[in-house]
Amino acid sequence: MKILMLNYEYPPLGGGAAQAHQHLLKEYARRNDLWVDVLTAAETPQFRMETLTENVRLYRLGLHKKNRHYWRKSEVVEWLFKANQYYKKLLHENSYDLVHAFFAFPSAYPCLKTAGRIPYIVSLRGSDVPGFNVRLKLDYVLLSGLFRRIWKNASAVIANSRGLAELARRFEPSLDYAVIPNGVDTDLFSPPASRTLSGRIKLLTVCRLISRKRIDLQIETLDRLLKNQVDAELNIVGDGNLEAPLRTLAQSLGIADRVHFHGLLDFDQLPAVYRANHLFLMTSQHEGMSNAMLEAMASGLPVITAPCEGVAELIDHNGIVVPQPSPNELAAAIAELLAQPDRYAAMNRAAADKARQFSWAAVADQYVEHYRRIAAEK
Repeated sequence: MKILMLNYEYPPLGGGAAQAHQHLLKEYARRNDLWVDVLTAAETPQFRMETLTENVRLYRLGLHKKNRHYWRKSEVVEWLFKANQYYKKLLHENSYDLVHAFFAFPSAYPCLKTAGRIPYIVSLRGSDVPGFNVRLKLDYVLLSGLFRRIWKNASAVIANSRGLAELARRFEPSLDYAVIPNGVDTDLFSPPASRTLSGRIKLLTVCRLISRKRIDLQIETLDRLLKNQVDAELNIVGDGNLEAPLRTLAQSLGIADRVHFHGLLDFDQLPAVYRANHLFLMTSQHEGMSNAMLEAMASGLPVITAPCEGVAELIDHNGIVVPQPSPNELAAAIAELLAQPDRYAAMNRAAADKARQFSWAAVADQYVEHYRRIAAEK
């Protein structure tokens, strides 16, 4: 089968969805029944084509990107204009069986005009679902009609968690949403030989430093723990436009020496980082399904989190979900767990066991099943 994939974000651009797409392509590269072309973006103005493997090619449309983590409206328009033109070129030159778009908007927009000629599927990733991103509240209103057209003309609309599918259903209840979760490499991410609650407690978060992640809650939680005589520190891996304000917050609370900003690390550095910490924190307001949480679980880290999409599938006996996230409640949950070493050890084991239920190979198989069904219907 010959598949064309569209994604306006792909590493080094973007966050979790970009990384998920990269992992999926690694699985596709191992198959001899797929040929995959990917139309995506570059953070510099030059166009380039990359051959990832014998059966996977990447077409990067050059953009005038200012920040790899933040999309200005002018950059989205630039991508749409260039992608629409190159999409037509690729369709003319190749006989694809179908198109697979990561993000309904803007990625799937070029598919609308060709829906009668070539089927497409949409992977909902989060920000393309109205209600997910507070910053896009007005955009959701203005683009609601376009979103519905893109979704309704797709041969399949697939969310990466039951929570995200439910959020999509609130916006457009007439569709049948499939769910294919994210995966994790449990060979790469694995627990250390031993992990005990001795010495300073190391709290970890791995994410983009943007408002939706609510890292300020985590810094304030650390402040509460320290005031309650819990010897702890917070390790923050990732970068983003809120790093400076977050540093200022830590300084204003007098805990800057306990909040460590590690910046954006290479992917191969992450396994050691997870293994070196005691607890994983996630306080996102919305999340499709957190890649970082899956990696933390595979590394045997208990998770302290707030309710959001994807949590229901991932957290069972391997973490604590604080119903109403606040620094006091998060600190209380952490202190409660630290006071129960046996429970903590059981959560270590449960986290790794739960992560083994998710694999990128299984994710790839589920997508290929959809490809085959849609191609057969065509």
